[in-house]
Amino acid sequence: MDSLTPEDPVRIGPFRLLGRLGTGGMGRVYLARSEGGRTVAVKVVHPQLAAEEEFRLRFAREVAALERVGGAGTTPLIASDTDAGSPWVAVAYVPGPALRAVVDDQGPLPPASVRTLAAGLGRSLEHIHSAGLVHRDLKPSNILLAVEGPRIIDFGIARAVDTVTDGGLTSTGAVVGSPGFMSPEQVRGEKVGTASDIFCVGALLAYAATGRQPFGASDSGVHAIMFRIAHDEPDLEGLPEELGPLVRACLDKDPARRPSAAELARVAPESGGAWLPSELLARLGEQAARLLDADTPAPHDPSPEASSRDTRAHGGQGAAEAPTPPGGGGSGTGPGAPPPRPRRRWRTFLAVACAGAVLTGGTALAVAYWPDGEPESYEKPPAGSTRTSGAGEVPAVFLGAWEGVLKGSDDSPKSTARIEIAQGRKGAKTATYVQVTGERLCMGRSVLVSADDDRIVFGESDVTTSVPAAECQPAAHQTLSVRSQDVVEWRSGAVTATLRRAVTGPRIVPAAFLGTWKQHFDELSGGDQNDLFDNTVTITQGPVGAPLLRFRQSYPKTDGATGELLDATVDCAGTSVLGGVGHVLVAGPTVPDAAASDSDCTPGDVSQTLRIDRVRGKERLLVYGMGPDGEPAEYFRR
Repeated sequence: MDSLTPEDPVRIGPFRLLGRLGTGGMGRVYLARSEGGRTVAVKVVHPQLAAEEEFRLRFAREVAALERVGGAGTTPLIASDTDAGSPWVAVAYVPGPALRAVVDDQGPLPPASVRTLAAGLGRSLEHIHSAGLVHRDLKPSNILLAVEGPRIIDFGIARAVDTVTDGGLTSTGAVVGSPGFMSPEQVRGEKVGTASDIFCVGALLAYAATGRQPFGASDSGVHAIMFRIAHDEPDLEGLPEELGPLVRACLDKDPARRPSAAELARVAPESGGAWLPSELLARLGEQAARLLDADTPAPHDPSPEASSRDTRAHGGQGAAEAPTPPGGGGSGTGPGAPPPRPRRRWRTFLAVACAGAVLTGGTALAVAYWPDGEPESYEKPPAGSTRTSGAGEVPAVFLGAWEGVLKGSDDSPKSTARIEIAQGRKGAKTATYVQVTGERLCMGRSVLVSADDDRIVFGESDVTTSVPAAECQPAAHQTLSVRSQDVVEWRSGAVTATLRRAVTGPRIVPAAFLGTWKQHFDELSGGDQNDLFDNTVTITQGPVGAPLLRFRQSYPKTDGATGELLDATVDCAGTSVLGGVGHVLVAGPTVPDAAASDSDCTPGDVSQTLRIDRVRGKERLLVYGMGPDGEPAEYFRR
């Protein structure tokens, strides 16, 4: 816990602040005490966010969700004021670290602890789901490990079951949730139900038991993670054998086959004994004692603005009505007086009873009580916003995706660039880039060097995707300068281009392209080859950087000497990675699928652009090679 600074208030509502637990992209979290001596965590929204009506509504929904659940398996709501100049909410302080902090510092939990974790999360989700809510953002930093069991926190994007029709997307297509711990239906932007939370629990259990995310870490790229969630099996290497059936059942791609919260709750009996490893409990005790022994600091800011107004207590749990701890010093706690300081004996007892306490004080609880802009969770800022998030140094005008043509034209590009910028600090890899030329597709991540209101610079890069393999070099320095809200000038070395704001998210392909298309030869060769060739391209939904185009070819073998057709066919298959969605779809060279291709197949070594027009009243897909001008391949709906 950090000390209060002169810019911090001394009181919020009826609570006197003790110190800062942390600061995130959406606000600050303080440790505080009520007039009666109750310890609480108070979340206060940043003033610049408080000025945004949409965010106020989201914050009010979080408070309403907390009240609706009623504290069962969560952090009980004590009081709030969502109408204050800086809205705030006070919840019961839980002396326990976040799951992420424990795994990062101590390593994976033993199987018995993981099974108890699963049952505890199941019991919590029973209450949440019975209240008609889907949490939608279960991740390691939103699970606190208390002595009595796990607690689920942060209901910032929780929704009523009957209103969750947008999966993991907002109305603008931005990601809502934490991609490393989202369900397939969230990734696809489909309607989600309570089974979505169960999938997230499966990912949490795998992480708790192995120390690794089952669909890849954030440094492998958000889009790649979401593609694996939707299409690939989880990586459960290192998962203890006894946990395999439970974790795999939760991670079933089909929501109907996942266990319910009630079934999850029965995988381990309720127990009053210690469920965390003893060595973890011992290490946490001393830090718990320091935190619970905190004194109320002397007032430094008596101005009226230091306190929020119109406090509302909820559910009979008003903070001022909290019981005074034994030996607390009796009465005499007026509105302006500091709360009674408990005697040392009480503090020592609390430290022992709550030995599974704060592992990293401010850090763990800052992450736990507030989404703090981790790479795995982000949302595009509102249009027109120029603020810089407290979680990073990137001006909001740059956040999101940008695309443009380096060579050629918008309708006939020969080389393209795309860069997607997330919030973060200098020295962090906050940009994901994709560059496509006629011969290759290169994708990587770049480090933020500097960021001003109208100019941002990225430096050192690494390559995350190279098609063909091992052909790409890390991108050089990239500089983007603002020309308008939707246009930037991009420069890398001597190359410059105009980039325009582009769509982003896990469902980026326009609906008109989706489905299977069959190649036709009517216009190019009289149609006499249509019976000999069966060439198709199937385009699926997903993010940039994923292999969303599947090409199949079937054609007759020929006699090498005579050229005559033989009574046999050559079957070839391959995939192409999506590289952009500007005026046309841009895809990298086709990577052969060796398991589905004959030895006579040759790789498609040219990148492609795809567009749709209409001919004879039918939609036609035109696939051009990205290179010298040539005739396109024609495809029609199969």
